[in-house]
Amino acid sequence: MPEYLLAIESSCDETAAAVITRDLTVLSNVVASQAELHERFGGVVPEIASRAHVERILPVIDEALTTAGITPADLKAIAVVTEPGLVGSLLVGLTAAKTLAMVLDIPLVPVNHVEAHLYACRLGAGRDIFPAVGLVVSGGHTNLYDCQSAVDYRMIGATIDDAAGEAFDKAAAILGLPYPGGPNVERTARTGNETAYRLPRTFLKEDRLEFSFSGLKTALLYEVQGQPGAHRTPPAMTPQRLADLCASFQAAVVDVLIAKLELALTRTRHRAICLGGGVAANGYFRDRVEAMARRRKVELFISPREFCTDNAGMGAVGWELLDRGRTAELDVDVKPGLIR
Repeated sequence: MPEYLLAIESSCDETAAAVITRDLTVLSNVVASQAELHERFGGVVPEIASRAHVERILPVIDEALTTAGITPADLKAIAVVTEPGLVGSLLVGLTAAKTLAMVLDIPLVPVNHVEAHLYACRLGAGRDIFPAVGLVVSGGHTNLYDCQSAVDYRMIGATIDDAAGEAFDKAAAILGLPYPGGPNVERTARTGNETAYRLPRTFLKEDRLEFSFSGLKTALLYEVQGQPGAHRTPPAMTPQRLADLCASFQAAVVDVLIAKLELALTRTRHRAICLGGGVAANGYFRDRVEAMARRRKVELFISPREFCTDNAGMGAVGWELLDRGRTAELDVDVKPGLIR
């Protein structure tokens, strides 16, 4: 008889549920986006996100089960993201998961959202990919990991300020591009010259596994609006200037990401990379990482695009955790916040 896992994700602004079989076949992966609710604010508003999760969590779970062609009684376990994220958002998903686990009398498996992004690479590969250097690049996280197994991750580096995805969103706001910023910056950059503006690459040549993008964001702001106290009027924002700024900004972010990935490979001596998170969907970044992996002769596993942004399919890691007995009692709580 097939065994089914229901995975639930509500850590930020996506309400998601998925049904995954024991052999890691994703039968359904339903995501209700809140992008339209937060667009006019230029970022996620926690209270709005929480209320939207309350409205959407049950319909999303029902659609995931219906699409998979199963009923709640068929479930073997419930996996749910409990960390990190927005406290109100996390609580909505966890409450739904606890209720189902109690009523159905099945195990409850807590999942770390950031680590699940790395497991999405394993899901896409269809085979074991560890040990590897892991990099999660998203709106809230830019973290490097020493991944010894599918459930054994040790963080070895992180951003000290803005995450890369957050920097893309702020850059888009500076440039007058719509939210979410990452896809719009990438799209605009396609016709730009990435060498047109020499923007800073913090820690690029330093022997440290840390990232910083706040200075880059500030440099872009000064390029667009002029430096405070300066008497020079910035050039008009023509379509080509906009494209050049986007391309130069994108290249600066990716240069640093690639450099730190290479440093992590050297330190860990791993021969594989796994790359996940929303920024991993960026085509320019993917091309640059692929070129680096070929040059260094290491294996590269990038999360499939459908698993890059927040979703519940990557909750398939719940099977790995379940097999190792890493379940939780019904009094388990969320662990909000960002992992820096």
